[in-house]
Amino acid sequence: MIRAVIADDEPLAQQRILRLVASEPDIEIVAVCGNGLETLDAIRTHSPDLIFLDVQMPELDGIGVLREVGPQNFPVAVFTTAYDNYALQAFEANALDYLLKPFDETRFRRAVERARNHIANHKRRELTERLLAMLDDVNVPQQNGNDRLIIKSGGRVVFIKTAEIDWVEAAANYVRIHSGAETYLMRETMNSFEARLDNSKFIRIHRSIIVNIEKIKELQPCNSGEYIVVLRNGKELSLSRSFKDRIQSLVVAANAPLRRTSA
Repeated sequence: MIRAVIADDEPLAQQRILRLVASEPDIEIVAVCGNGLETLDAIRTHSPDLIFLDVQMPELDGIGVLREVGPQNFPVAVFTTAYDNYALQAFEANALDYLLKPFDETRFRRAVERARNHIANHKRRELTERLLAMLDDVNVPQQNGNDRLIIKSGGRVVFIKTAEIDWVEAAANYVRIHSGAETYLMRETMNSFEARLDNSKFIRIHRSIIVNIEKIKELQPCNSGEYIVVLRNGKELSLSRSFKDRIQSLVVAANAPLRRTSA
């Protein structure tokens, strides 16, 4: 049996693939995932032979999943996407396949047959290494300065001024950047990301949270001896006791006292 994972954030796409796979007697679906982090867990738990992988997913996109798992453990991938662009040509050139939404049954059968042949010929690692090498060739370097970040997100390259960042949280081996109504996932540790930022403008308030001090509205004490940091957009974040002195000294040094509410 070919053990397969479906990774797609669209329920209709999940259901369609499930229906089509039902008529493939040698394929067993071992997990259905709705975002990139769930997909990472499924690959590590089930070690599938095949994955139907959406290029664009929340938490972590399909390419991010591929990079995180690496060629040694990555299954043969049939990419699914609604965007017919240069990336699809690159996937095809590297002997991988893709399904352009909405795809029909004939196209699905052809993709499955190609994947079946790759698995039978033990080409999984070779194919993934070639794809990763192609992605490295089109990689966008990060800037060394502290005033701007370049983030690859869902097939886009997004430029963000650090002043526009509200707060940052840890997400496994990634950081999730919150900027207004937008969120972006970036593969980096909290320590290395914190080092990118101007420490007179950003403060670590928890081992998994960094905040733009200009976005802070007030501190609210809690019964536990910890504090709640309230941002100007209403977001409430935990300030742990171990980081309390850092934010208080920064506020004093910046001569920008925060309004502290009574308990």
